[in-house]
Amino acid sequence: MSLPPALEEHVSLAAMNSLAVPASARWFAEVTSGQELESLLEVAEQRDLATLILGGGSNLVFAGDFDGLVLHMGITGRCWEHVDGDSAILVLGAGENWHESVLYAASAGYRGIENLALIPGTVGAAPVQNIGAYGVELKDTLVSVTALDRKTGEWVVLANEDCGFGYRDSLFKHQPGRYVITELRLRLCRSRELTLGYADLANYFDGAGTSNLKALDVAQAVMAVRRRKLPDPEQIPNAGSFFKNPIVDRKVWGELKLAYPDMPGYPGNGTAKLAAAWLIDQCGWKGFRNDRVGVHNRQALVLINHSGGSGSDVLALAERIRQDVLARFGVALEMEPGVIPPDRALGR
Repeated sequence: MSLPPALEEHVSLAAMNSLAVPASARWFAEVTSGQELESLLEVAEQRDLATLILGGGSNLVFAGDFDGLVLHMGITGRCWEHVDGDSAILVLGAGENWHESVLYAASAGYRGIENLALIPGTVGAAPVQNIGAYGVELKDTLVSVTALDRKTGEWVVLANEDCGFGYRDSLFKHQPGRYVITELRLRLCRSRELTLGYADLANYFDGAGTSNLKALDVAQAVMAVRRRKLPDPEQIPNAGSFFKNPIVDRKVWGELKLAYPDMPGYPGNGTAKLAAAWLIDQCGWKGFRNDRVGVHNRQALVLINHSGGSGSDVLALAERIRQDVLARFGVALEMEPGVIPPDRALGR
């Protein structure tokens, strides 16, 4: 069988993951349309190739090469639908840059995703992780996801309630590889109340009136706060927050708070969310470096690849951190990024 012209062989993925770890794809293709996606997946099936859909590579650790077909999501496009009064639906192609899409919406005066500014990656990856920051999650505005269901071979439109959203969680994480997301619809509103409750944002606007703030003002504030805390992957390779904030039973939270009165936490209905960064910092890891990888000196949640480390180097450091936190606090940290190949993930 002849190969489609779009296919390339032995392609480096080092520049396509924000940790800049070395890895390569046995086969690689850029996907720019739904029809092209179907054709390439058919080729993969005929040749019995494993497939990986790759967006911005910002939430992924390559622990080795990928011996299959990597499809780089390049389906772009932005448009407004159902513009009605102060409400509208923003339609985004999965290959669009997420941060640029946030600024696009905020610049148009629409509110809802401005707190998610400067989160790296592409639009198509946002529902998988149910990205969130500063009191806002993607699920708060998402109307639907258009995807190719590889199990049935059909195109589907999944409504918000079909996506199984939770904290950094979704249907797409529980059924990996089944759905290839190609488009998102977000309902945004000009009169939506701005979310400014998180301390970092409240401190940023301290002393300034907030009644006349625009969505773009909040997006720019979020950008300033994030830049003070988080390294730019273009300058210091990293995958953003490496661990989820753990959620524990309220009884466990009470016991921890008695033992560690300064421990921050966010009690909820029967559970409490802990600050993973605080737990890691208390174990002395903030600012740690070995010859290749380390922990950022301003944010303990961020693992950095400062000197050409491998994915295995990153995962080995992450496991050491996880074991220290478990030993000291009895809390098991769960990593946010996915691992390729999956059998190299922590705890496997």
